[in-house]
Amino acid sequence: MPQKFIRMQILERLNQTLQDQKPIIAAGASAGIIAKAAERGGADLIMVYSSGKTRLMGKQTSFVKNANAVTMEMIAEMAEVVEHTPIVAGLEATEPPPERDLSRLIQRALDCGASGITNFPTIGFMRDPEWRKEKDEEGLGFKREVEMIRLAHEMDIFTMAYVFYPKDARAMAKAGVDCLVPHVGGTAGGEVGYDAMPHREAAARIQQMIDAAKKVRQGIIFLGHGGPFASPQDTAYLYEHTEAKGFVGASSIERIPLERAVKLTVLEFKNINTIKPPH
Repeated sequence: MPQKFIRMQILERLNQTLQDQKPIIAAGASAGIIAKAAERGGADLIMVYSSGKTRLMGKQTSFVKNANAVTMEMIAEMAEVVEHTPIVAGLEATEPPPERDLSRLIQRALDCGASGITNFPTIGFMRDPEWRKEKDEEGLGFKREVEMIRLAHEMDIFTMAYVFYPKDARAMAKAGVDCLVPHVGGTAGGEVGYDAMPHREAAARIQQMIDAAKKVRQGIIFLGHGGPFASPQDTAYLYEHTEAKGFVGASSIERIPLERAVKLTVLEFKNINTIKPPH
């Protein structure tokens, strides 16, 4: 099992990173070798999402069935190699059939080796307000994700939350979230990246969500994610134009670098011209 961290230990680590004038980097990892490399590269957090399985399949990031069961298996794999970095589990609060006791779902992730949680997969991607309202009325909407974060906070567990609108940000701030992650869409770049809005628009949206949360509660740590922010150079723009103090990378950490590294390595092997022609 990896080292387990209580909430205050994680917050102290993150605040020390900021005091050292470094960005907080939360690295999505869907295989042990990626988690191991991310830790050695200095990642502050290892993020484990069921959707990462689709990245390893060479596809765009997308949802999978039985998301929570998949996440638990992935955490167990990460726990074999991650030694000194907190693991954060992406949990689907609305997975059908829903876990009636969200505290049990949270505890399952902790038992597998996680030290914190976040709301992923999330229905926050759904932009139809009427659909979201209907799901909330059924008890299977974004409000259930907020409830999961609230419960984890009451259990004194480190929490992160993806949000897509200022309203989401306010709700998660009220729930006590430690680290808020404004999300601006699927990540661009690489072989199968999503189309993304311009950097300026994405940064403005992120700052709007940050402003909304700050009006509810101070002391929240803000990280950016998604859209056009796909490379280290992109995050320089993020930090210059928003109050985000770091970055959550999934495709940016494990898909795009892997695509590039394997492609270039194979090309290097192919360009070694030492094979003698047949007689």
